[in-house]
Amino acid sequence: MPAKRVVIFAGGDLSAEYLSLLDEEDFVIGADRGALFLITHGVVPDIAVGDFDSVPPEALHQIEAGSKKTITCDPVDKDLTDSEMALDLALGTQPESILLFGVTGTRMDHTLASIQMMTRALQRQVRCSVMDTHNYITLTGSQTEIHDLGYTYVSLLPLTPEVTGITLEGFQYPLTGATLKLGQSLGVSNILTAERGTVSIESGLLLIIQSKD
Repeated sequence: MPAKRVVIFAGGDLSAEYLSLLDEEDFVIGADRGALFLITHGVVPDIAVGDFDSVPPEALHQIEAGSKKTITCDPVDKDLTDSEMALDLALGTQPESILLFGVTGTRMDHTLASIQMMTRALQRQVRCSVMDTHNYITLTGSQTEIHDLGYTYVSLLPLTPEVTGITLEGFQYPLTGATLKLGQSLGVSNILTAERGTVSIESGLLLIIQSKD
């Protein structure tokens, strides 16, 4: 049976507060250090995947013993990040949605790569989001509802050279048929005026970032 939601814990910034957002029906994947995080907090990953170069050798035995399935790879002879390997496995379950924790942090290259790889989920018509303590990031190529999740701001950033036909409903600063080009900051720091708002676009890919300081 396809998973309704896959939750990935990668090796970036992680907090125990994320565990309260898990449901019993979630399919849980731990990528590299994310798998160790889950196990040490009493969560059994359905799959642990990665090269596990960020955990000590003895911890790998703990991960293998504490996970339903472990997939390892060589830390040098590989083409994908641990997070992307986890995403591939997640997409293979044919989920309705994917939620990623621990894909942001001090490594900006990994953070940007993880945000960009959400396009692969969108191509499969799978809702995908990235969440950390200060941000909740989604991606749309058509229309989506934005719910008030307790963040202060909602920013819109183009992920393609141009996003056209942007229309906002339920925001302090509305737009109607607007165009955003890569490099412009017009869409930064908008605010919801109700419990939910709607973002519609005609072409391109648009990042929607809910954030707080």
